[in-house]
Amino acid sequence: MTLAPKLFAGMLRSRLPSAARIRGGGGRWTTPGHQEKPNGYFLNRTPLEPGESRQWEDWELPCYVTSFLTIVILGVGLNAKPDLTIETWAHQKALERLQLKASASDAAESE
Repeated sequence: MTLAPKLFAGMLRSRLPSAARIRGGGGRWTTPGHQEKPNGYFLNRTPLEPGESRQWEDWELPCYVTSFLTIVILGVGLNAKPDLTIETWAHQKALERLQLKASASDAAESE
């Protein structure tokens, strides 16, 4: 029974190209020279010279503006939403009933 896994692995090995069997696959993203070697800095960026400012990338401004607007819209919208909890509804109904009882008792006393 231990022969079957070895046989199966051998069949797979013979059908795969040699480049796929190499560790790392030798694919599009792992070919030598495609990626710079890490230089020890965050995001592989070297520190700027003193007094030099970093240039924004083209995606940063739309991302920051969209994030800010989303926070503002959610903050205003969630604070302005109506209170639809069952407790609030029951409190309003109880106040209405108390007002009806008060007006009915006032009407009965005045007669």
